[in-house]
Amino acid sequence: MNLHEYQGKEILASFGVRIQRGIVAHNAKEAVAAAKQLTVETGTGWHVIKAQVHAGGRGKGGGVKLAKNLNEVEEIAGSIIGMNLITPQTSAAGKKVHQVLVAEDVYYPGETETSEFYMSVLLNRSTGRNMIMYSTEGGMDIEEVAEKTPHLIYTEEIDPGTGLLAFQARKIAFNLGLSGTAFKEMTKFVAALYTAYVESDSSMFEINPVLKTSDNKIMAVDAKVSIDDNALYRRKQYAEMRDLREENPIEVEAGALGLNYVDLEGNVGCMVNGAGLAMATMDLIKQAGGEPANFLDVGGTADAARVEAAFKIILKDPEVKAILINIFGGIVRCDRVAQGVIDAYKNMGTINVPIIVRLQGTNADIAKELIDNSGLDVQSAVQFQEAADKVKQVLA
Repeated sequence: MNLHEYQGKEILASFGVRIQRGIVAHNAKEAVAAAKQLTVETGTGWHVIKAQVHAGGRGKGGGVKLAKNLNEVEEIAGSIIGMNLITPQTSAAGKKVHQVLVAEDVYYPGETETSEFYMSVLLNRSTGRNMIMYSTEGGMDIEEVAEKTPHLIYTEEIDPGTGLLAFQARKIAFNLGLSGTAFKEMTKFVAALYTAYVESDSSMFEINPVLKTSDNKIMAVDAKVSIDDNALYRRKQYAEMRDLREENPIEVEAGALGLNYVDLEGNVGCMVNGAGLAMATMDLIKQAGGEPANFLDVGGTADAARVEAAFKIILKDPEVKAILINIFGGIVRCDRVAQGVIDAYKNMGTINVPIIVRLQGTNADIAKELIDNSGLDVQSAVQFQEAADKVKQVLA
């Protein structure tokens, strides 16, 4: 579950991470009031207006701007709220901005130059350890840094059993070229950031940039946070932060129906039981010359109601030219699945795309007979290759 910047910063602050302070506003008038409040609380004279959408690269799309007075705060907030923000991480249509974060200006003059760093905490799946990735090249796309100057990206792996050790935090501060007060501040920042990552059950924390201010404070100027969905049952305070407006509406609807669905850009809809079989089915579609339009796992049950719900979800995508149902009858009998497909088809009336049903496992032969004798425009298959050939035929 992705969070907005202001929500990620709230989590960071709750674990003692210094952040760039800000207040959320939903219209231009609220933005002006937020700016006035920030000036009282922080002394800032300038304000940064940031669009709150689930996408990076907001500045490149015009979603992050500096306001030097209250008139500019009102003008900039008014222009950003309601716009469709297009960034390198959005579709061509962009994302509508419903709110902005009015933040304090932290690039004030002082005794030293400001410096920007990149830092993220995530799981290294190949080693089963948490990892802090960091670089001196903050404020830039980390992908660009990795491509052009990979030697400037450092990683520090952390054993989940022992947690972050003090020498590791010092090593990170040293590699970032810090000394004195800034060095001490960075070690505290790293320790607090790692604690926030672990204790919030996050799958990723990305701070870009981490700023060393002119008076040697270390703070998070941005925050991109993803919470592990599987942990939300015990992190109900974070579950309440979910913004459904930022998510794919079809995926939201499928989730409410208990279906594991991911929208993709293809022409063959998939209905499968089991994540592993779903991945194999997507490979099958690719080999047959098609492109999977979705990942859809109906789970261990595939009765008529569940199959009908899955059909309706798949058919919401106008690009779907065929549907492949691939069920392994282990927990559930194939003949029951076949009857579910037939009942769902009849309940829905006419379905205007070809349907291939491959059922393998318990009572697969009976299931094939049910499909073949149903009188419906549904093609049955038993073998993987047979299903692939039928997909290729209907796409030709």
